[in-house]
Amino acid sequence: MEILYHDGPVIVVNKPAGLQVQAPPGIDSLVNHIKTYIRQKEHCEGKNIYLGVPHRLDRPATGCMLFARHVRAAQRLSLQFQMRTIIKKYWTLVEGRIPDTAGSWEDFIIKVPGEARAEIVSADHTEARWALLHYKVMHFFPEKNCSWLEIELETGRTHQIRIQCASRGFPILGDFQYGAKMNFGQQFSDKRLQAIALHSRKLGFRHPMRDEMIEITAPLFPEWTDFSEKFCLPCDFT
Repeated sequence: MEILYHDGPVIVVNKPAGLQVQAPPGIDSLVNHIKTYIRQKEHCEGKNIYLGVPHRLDRPATGCMLFARHVRAAQRLSLQFQMRTIIKKYWTLVEGRIPDTAGSWEDFIIKVPGEARAEIVSADHTEARWALLHYKVMHFFPEKNCSWLEIELETGRTHQIRIQCASRGFPILGDFQYGAKMNFGQQFSDKRLQAIALHSRKLGFRHPMRDEMIEITAPLFPEWTDFSEKFCLPCDFT
């Protein structure tokens, strides 16, 4: 875990793959790592630490995650997510070639009851939630028949990017849950540790305690460079 920004009640970290954001006591999680960092930094071992979690990132994904140190900051950040004023940009590698250089995808999504997956449904489904994203093709790799996309989310539904890509025949590399055929990164026998090629690249938000816009960019993890070097692809992920 890398701390990208820490100012007052706001902490932004670069989440690694395979780590849950939150978990029951005794199970490793990103929240536990951040609380350990705070205790060490502030020399407050044994103290109860409040940490607000205004948004989520899937376990196999990586990148920018925003946390709040007190309730007021958490509420103000959560409101920005609700009002869709947060800038959320993702990088992803998907199988196949996107026919257009840029565009928008709009769907209606449900979280499947009792399962850790989402489905696209009709607009008249009783539990349907509207989902919208905008994409730009950054590069196409003909050697591997895969595309590098930058995605900006308008909404934040369960597995939104993963299901919207996969439903159009462009599953994210390594995302076997949604039909991927290509591996991504180091392979583990414990699939919970596996990475997919989805990275929260940039978060833009207004600081909850002062009138200032903050933009944070999360460096890529080695899986991206390894992918480029392994297949001798003419692309430097920077």
